[in-house]
This record gives sequence, structure tokens and C-alpha cells, in this order.
Amino acid sequence: MKSRLELLAGLAGALLLVLLAWSVPWLRFVLTIALAKGITVLGILLLLRAGQVSFGHAMYVAIAAYTVAFVAPRMPEVLLLLPLAALASAAVGLVVGLFVMRYREIFFGMLNLALSMVFYSLLEKLYTITHGTDGIRLPVPTFAGMTLSGVTYEWAVFSIALALAIGFAVLVRIYLNAPLGQALAGIKTREARLEFMGVPARYVLLSAYALSALMAGCGGTLIALTSRHVTPALAYWTASGELVFIAILGGAGSVLGAFLGAVVYELTRVYAAANLADAWQLILGTVLLLVILFAPGGLFGIAQGLLRRKPAGREVA
Repeated sequence: MKSRLELLAGLAGALLLVLLAWSVPWLRFVLTIALAKGITVLGILLLLRAGQVSFGHAMYVAIAAYTVAFVAPRMPEVLLLLPLAALASAAVGLVVGLFVMRYREIFFGMLNLALSMVFYSLLEKLYTITHGTDGIRLPVPTFAGMTLSGVTYEWAVFSIALALAIGFAVLVRIYLNAPLGQALAGIKTREARLEFMGVPARYVLLSAYALSALMAGCGGTLIALTSRHVTPALAYWTASGELVFIAILGGAGSVLGAFLGAVVYELTRVYAAANLADAWQLILGTVLLLVILFAPGGLFGIAQGLLRRKPAGREVA
């Protein structure tokens, strides 16, 4: 019953996003970025299930984005760029994961942050390759051999982002309910018991880490295709902080919460930056503080509570 309600809520949310993108054209860009970040946050939720927080996952977003920037001039086909960039992030995540899996809690988070900042510094310093803070401008890519532009291009990228969001949401939901996903929860509470049972906790976490890097790569590819401009800021520590912010805001235990948090975050940032340019970060920080103090389940937890609340004057025997 619960899974059916979540499915209906997810489909209703997808339909609402399509209606918003159609009725308010300028929101297509914002919603596509929100979906891309939501996909990345899904990977962070996998690690949170194991009690680990990564403060450096923006590195995998940037790896995919720069892969697109380097390859697109020679191979502009989106259907090839997307899997190539995502696999590049997953490959780096697998190698990095072999090292960081030895550590837990704050050491795990800080190591990811340190590696991300090293990568950010390389992107800034290697000007002849990355163009430094000026970034790289992407050419117009093709979709199945067709060159699109304007509104058609925006709808194409938005559609791909929405399809990937739905696909990864289902995948993560299945993954968390599978034995491998249940073992992640065991790492958080009883890692020693998992080892005694013959379950290698390090490799369970490594698989989740590589999958999270893959999803971050998909998110980075979508961001690159949407903005068509890639800069080192994608790997900066504040970008990683945004992802953790969104995970907490939406609800760290919910698949749908990742996208709810991402959409609310992006819309709040756009409107707050437009109307309160000097205070929008204060507003976001205040919202996060209130969520942590009064709604540990995040926005999705609040929504669930409202749906479960009994109508006034009704009593259950």
C-alpha cells in the first residue's frame, strides 16, 4: 500500500513538473537543473542509509560535465555523451571508493571533501586544458542525429532529465529494499555483526558509492547540457554542500524527497536571489535550520504527516 502511494505521488509530481514547464517556459531551465541535482542527491541518500555523508560528491558532477565538454566537439550526440560521462564518473568513483571505504563518519566525509577540492584546484590551475574559471562553452549537441535549438532543445533535455529521474528513483527504491540495500542499513548500526555474518561491509558500501558516483555523473551531464557552460565551480565545496542541504531538506530517508527538496531549493533560490539578492543564503539557511529542528523527516516527512492526519471530528474506535 505504501509503495503504491509513493508511486502515485511520484507520477503526480512528474505530471506537475511537466505542467509547470509548459505553463511557465522560463521554469524549464530551473526544473531541469533541479531534476539533475535530485538524481545526484539520490546517490547521497544511498550513503546516508549507511550512515556516511559525502561532502565532496560535486567532484563526480564536475567530472561528467567536463567529460561532456571535452568530447562534445568531436562527438556531439547526447545519446552517447550521457552514458560515456556517467561511466567516467562511476569509474573514478570506483577507484576513489577503494581508498575512502577504509574510513567512516567524519573521516569519510572530510576525505571526499579534500579530494573534491584537489580536483577543483586542478580545474582552475590547468588553464591550457580547462580554461580555468572562464570555463568551456559547449557546442549545440545532437539528439539521435538531429540538431535542435531553442524551445525544442530545452524540451528534449527536460524530457531526458525527467525520464532519468523516474528510472533512477525506481532503481534506488528496488536497491534499498533488496538485501544489498538492507546491508547498507546494517553498516550504520551493526557493521561488526555484518562482518561476522560473512557480509563484507566494505564492498557493500563500495557498490553504493560507485552507484552514487554514476548518478552524480548523470546529474553533471544534464547540468552541462542544460547550461552549455562548464566551470570549476561545479566541483567547489559549496556545490557539494548544496547536495547535502537538498538531501536534508527533502528528507534523508525518502527517494521522492530528493526531488522535492531539489525543486523547492532551486525555486526558493531563484525567487530569493531575484527579490532579496543580499539575503537569499540567509533564507535558505533559516529554512534548513527549521527543518532540522522541527521536521527531521524533511519536506517529504511533512507531506506524509499531513496526508496521514485524521480529519477533524473523526475518531477511530
